Amino acid sequence: MRVHFIIHESFEAPGAYEQWAISHGHNVSFSRVYEGDALPENVENIDFLIVMGGPQDPATTTTECPHFDALAEQRTIAAAVKAGKAVIGICLGSQLIGEALGARFSHSPEKEIGKFPITLTKEGMQHELFSHFGRTLDVGHWHNDMPGLTPTATVIAHSEGCPRQIVAYSDLVYGFQCHMELTPEVVELLIANSEKDLSRAAEYRFVHTPAELRGHDYREMNQALFTFLDKLADHYTHTRA
Repeated sequence: MRVHFIIHESFEAPGAYEQWAISHGHNVSFSRVYEGDALPENVENIDFLIVMGGPQDPATTTTECPHFDALAEQRTIAAAVKAGKAVIGICLGSQLIGEALGARFSHSPEKEIGKFPITLTKEGMQHELFSHFGRTLDVGHWHNDMPGLTPTATVIAHSEGCPRQIVAYSDLVYGFQCHMELTPEVVELLIANSEKDLSRAAEYRFVHTPAELRGHDYREMNQALFTFLDKLADHYTHTRA
């Protein structure tokens, strides 16, 4: 399996997604756009395209952030979807998937930073790839926005602060507004780059302090993510057979 990551910032690391890929012996490659790496010229040599988060949003221009080309990334995503690849977007990545498919992102009702429960919808509970999540699952969050919905998209899970936490755009394309990839190491990177937001934690319903963020155990949600990825990989393999 060939897994390619698009990474927008050093502190938005792939965490548990990369752990899963390495543990399975998959061929892992990266477009670290913050270091000037190019996006894939084509998607033929990719099986899983995983687009990570970042402080940008899909409306951010190259004038505002020279290393982030939202339109170019949307073209790459659209090509991968058209080619029948598995595509996963996290936070900003989920919003870019929606935009690539014609659905505009929007601001989430609440800022969420920390570890809070998501609740699966009826459709989510019945979805084979998420059947192991249970009715609720505590997961990581670090966002202000949320992905748009296409006419055929299915909301898999929501939270008290955000109505679109996981979205299924097709049987191979998924947007995760939540951050199930968080590990203690990734959390430290995010804390170091979120001083302004975290200093105002008391002003928000769903923003944890650095001490609270460091005190969470992220292993259960990581394991749930690993199982989802295993199921998606099996489904993808069967579609290519």
